[in-house]
Amino acid sequence: MARPMIRSALVTVSAVLLCGATVDPAQAATHVVALATTVDQVFTNIRNWLIGILAGLATVFLTVGGVRYLLAGGDPGETEKAKSAFRNAAWGYGLAALAPLAVEILRGIVGA
Repeated sequence: MARPMIRSALVTVSAVLLCGATVDPAQAATHVVALATTVDQVFTNIRNWLIGILAGLATVFLTVGGVRYLLAGGDPGETEKAKSAFRNAAWGYGLAALAPLAVEILRGIVGA
């Protein structure tokens, strides 16, 4: 009794998969390799990603340092860990500010 149900379920699933697997010939002819159309746009994307990642990590370190400082309760060890997180956040923001310079140096090396 269960076999006909399983068989019909398999037929339905395979029909759905086969219908979804068909490719339009117009879509098959165009392959998008990258979203950027020029090398300059690639460098702009790299710069934006670097700034975003570095600023995001720096914000996390700043938040962790602030929470540690608030929860330190006068403990010198925890206060030092919070200060260390603040320093790391400052480094992260500094590197994020220098990311455009790093991309310009890379652009000069590549010759774009």
